[in-house]
Amino acid sequence: MTWRHVTIPATRGRGVPRVDTGDRTDTDGAEPTEASERSGFRCLTKVWLERGGKVALSEWRISLLEAVAETGSLTRAAEQKGVPYRTAWYKIRDMEESLGVKLLTTHSGGAEGGRSELTAEARELLARFRHITTGISELVEARFRAELGDLLR
Repeated sequence: MTWRHVTIPATRGRGVPRVDTGDRTDTDGAEPTEASERSGFRCLTKVWLERGGKVALSEWRISLLEAVAETGSLTRAAEQKGVPYRTAWYKIRDMEESLGVKLLTTHSGGAEGGRSELTAEARELLARFRHITTGISELVEARFRAELGDLLR
């Protein structure tokens, strides 16, 4: 598996290139620092895991798992994420196949309908992914401040 880390590079006055990283979110969960608040700039990063050139794990996929944990339902998680159930189901299935780990247990039927819950492995995966991405975001923000902080006001 390959971890891919994308940042928007400084271009020394030639403008900033746009980097398309696929799934788009406004933030990666990192809080703005005091220095970035003063300057108005934030350096954002995205981290995802690939296997065989295909995304195995990303911020969006992690947020889908978190939505399942929060709602207790893949259907409600898909609604919350604004995607069809089928898309959410395929993303979960793709993650399970790529990672070789069962992520959801489902319980069907009953008076209240079915429910889905994360496996212990999925909960551990969420915790570790969040820990890694927060650490990377802090490192990138520190490097941003060290390299560009005095030039940007």
